[in-house]
Amino acid sequence: MSTDTPGIDPLEALRAPRDPACDVFLTGPVFLDIIFTGLDSAPVRGTESWARGMGSSPGGVANMATALARLGLHTSLAAAFGDDHYGEYCWDALEQGEGIDLSMSHTVPGWHSPVTVSMAYEGERTMVSHGHEAPAPAPDAGTGSRAGATGTGTSTGTIENGTSTGTTENGTSTGAAAPVFPQCPPRARAAIASLAPGRSEPWVATAARDGALVFGDVGWDETGRWDLDALPDLAHCEAFLPNAEEAMRYTRTDCPRAAAHALAERVPLAVVTLGAEGAYAVDGRTGTAAAVPAIEVEALDPTGAGDVFVAGFVTGTLADWPLADRLAFAGLTAALSVQEFGGSLSAPGWAEIAAWWQLIRTCDRQDPAALERYAFLDDLLPATARAWPLRRAVPTIGFRQ
Repeated sequence: MSTDTPGIDPLEALRAPRDPACDVFLTGPVFLDIIFTGLDSAPVRGTESWARGMGSSPGGVANMATALARLGLHTSLAAAFGDDHYGEYCWDALEQGEGIDLSMSHTVPGWHSPVTVSMAYEGERTMVSHGHEAPAPAPDAGTGSRAGATGTGTSTGTIENGTSTGTTENGTSTGAAAPVFPQCPPRARAAIASLAPGRSEPWVATAARDGALVFGDVGWDETGRWDLDALPDLAHCEAFLPNAEEAMRYTRTDCPRAAAHALAERVPLAVVTLGAEGAYAVDGRTGTAAAVPAIEVEALDPTGAGDVFVAGFVTGTLADWPLADRLAFAGLTAALSVQEFGGSLSAPGWAEIAAWWQLIRTCDRQDPAALERYAFLDDLLPATARAWPLRRAVPTIGFRQ
């Protein structure tokens, strides 16, 4: 994480001694993303294309975990990591670089990291991925350290909320055994679940029962059924965040807003993303609806923008902001992310948000009403910020300090 990013804690005013140490918990596969940019067109069969830019970063669920951490939320990730150089790089980038808690994660000996190659051009991207499903961790496998895979290193300390307690030396647990994820997810303010037809993850119900607000993300339904009843974990969700096409297919409607209202009958909070048109949300408890237009930007790479949107909305929800402010903030963070390439590489922090807000108020011909939509940022951001645009470092595997 950038050392000059303002240390903003969006939940500072709400924190209490008995609150869980974890703000957001999530789980899923971590990929090594290799991103090529500066392509003038799609690669042509039988030819070699040269990209003007390249970067590498943790991808997959790491995109959302990074976005949450950069917004100041205490983020815990449970994931499998390969014991190859790619896995080591992703682990260090997330734990050391972003401050993400990996005490629920584990390293799999002999398993190679999944890889995605992303090519960005003409405002879109094409991806090629390869990987194998990680085997389930052994019941006595240590978590939260890469030492178990390499046989070196020492991890000492106590981990609460259902993980092993004790000292791990050279990959051997010496403390009292205790259930680990997925049997016992950590107590958290929120959890993000990836919903899929016909699949139920027991940890989701446990997290909800322990007080976490569950935010349900969803992907394309390969079965073609588009049946909400086939998403059993939806019953545990505080919020459901499909895109417009997904929402309309699930509700058999031909209008994203109508779809949002229909979904609000099944889940307390329905949020439908509308791409270039912004987002629309309905609070099923109060009947309140909010619509926020998208911010017009020149998109370099949309990879991970949906993850960043969810992270922004989760942040606003946990901070107890009004519904429209949550939508506006989520849309802003997503818009800032598409101006950089890569998934986790592009996730904005408070420095980027502050710099954008400082710049946008000085631009000529700004619509006062549009500026007023983001006036809530004044109470969050420092008085001064670095100049815009900002450019993140591009981490590339192989460089040494």
